[in-house]
Amino acid sequence: MLTGVGVGPGDPELLTLRAVRVLREADAVFVPVMDRPAAEGDAPPGRAEATVAAHVAADRLRRLPFALDDRGGVTARRERAWDDAARAVVAAIDAGARSVAFATIGDPNVYSTFGYLAHGVRALRPAVEVRTVPGVTAMQELAARSGVPLCEGREPLTLLPATAGLAPVADALAGPGTVVVYKGWRRHPELLDELRRQDRLGDAVLGRALGLPDERIGPVDDDADDLPYLSTLLVRARRDRRGGKL
Repeated sequence: MLTGVGVGPGDPELLTLRAVRVLREADAVFVPVMDRPAAEGDAPPGRAEATVAAHVAADRLRRLPFALDDRGGVTARRERAWDDAARAVVAAIDAGARSVAFATIGDPNVYSTFGYLAHGVRALRPAVEVRTVPGVTAMQELAARSGVPLCEGREPLTLLPATAGLAPVADALAGPGTVVVYKGWRRHPELLDELRRQDRLGDAVLGRALGLPDERIGPVDDDADDLPYLSTLLVRARRDRRGGKL
């Protein structure tokens, strides 16, 4: 069995009891790392690895290199990493591992590498059972830390990656609900301009490095020099009175 385990945005205290149990009971625990150079044994751990290491002995963790910084779509490098990772998991299963866990930041069913890994494993071993353990997402953590209810009454909640372009973000901002944008990074100036154009800057909060020691949560500004790829932008729905959207 292969289980994708959501380990939250970075704070080890945000793992569910089920996630901790599955990770501790697994015969093999894999964690994603950058294919260069973080796959090397002496490289610092990635976010998922550092989170899991608070609950599982470090010598039980195995690194799976992925092209995490590749922004070119389905490139040869990215496909090679997916295939190699699937073969590594299958090798562990063939060697006798009855339970294999893969730790992924956030939730394994929300913009996660786990889906690509599971696809590759199923292609090689169709009989392998695949499960997931849900995890706390960055938008939930940012909502909790900033005191912003994500949705009320009849409001929609829209989650978008900035990598999809500005048009869907602009459409969502013009709507009646809360909008969350992941992976702002290089598109931060465009997002900032759109927030100003729609007079939504005052409704927005930006989370940098959520759950990590250098975490920053606050208003959206022009400073994008240190904005990480995994940043989270939350734009609250406009609400004029309590229960107004019921």
